[in-house]
Amino acid sequence: MSTITMSDTRVSLHELAEFVWREAEILDRCEYDAWLALWTTDGRYVVPMAPGEDYEDQLNICFDDAKMRKLRIERFQQGFSISSAPPANTVRTVSRFVLHSATEEEIILRCAEHVIENKFGRQRVYAANLTYTLVRVDGALRIRHKVARLLNSDGELTAFSYLF
Repeated sequence: MSTITMSDTRVSLHELAEFVWREAEILDRCEYDAWLALWTTDGRYVVPMAPGEDYEDQLNICFDDAKMRKLRIERFQQGFSISSAPPANTVRTVSRFVLHSATEEEIILRCAEHVIENKFGRQRVYAANLTYTLVRVDGALRIRHKVARLLNSDGELTAFSYLF
């Protein structure tokens, strides 16, 4: 198993996968405060609609900084979002972990995700390619950036009451 060095701390691909699996479980359980705690204060959560990397100059489904992530979670928790009343039940499967790059400051990890949504007695399946930029904060992995490239983000996606 490959191991890289980041700020004099060794991290394995298995540790990275466990971090992402834990995030998936947190989201499936709707433990949104725990999800917010996984992020750095400068983190960005992006669900783009189009190809490209210039997220600031393109239309996105989500382009959330810390304030917007917190507001999104508040809407989910308080039922103010029409898409979250009632909330969907989800099951996430995350796989195909690939270490894209690593420096002493950050790790870029890519993986695949399937989300099964159950709402109003109907199931939908979404697939996404995820890219994480991870850093260590006080010895723990944290998300600096997460990009979820949905395979069906070109108009087929309806309102969703969960996070990818």
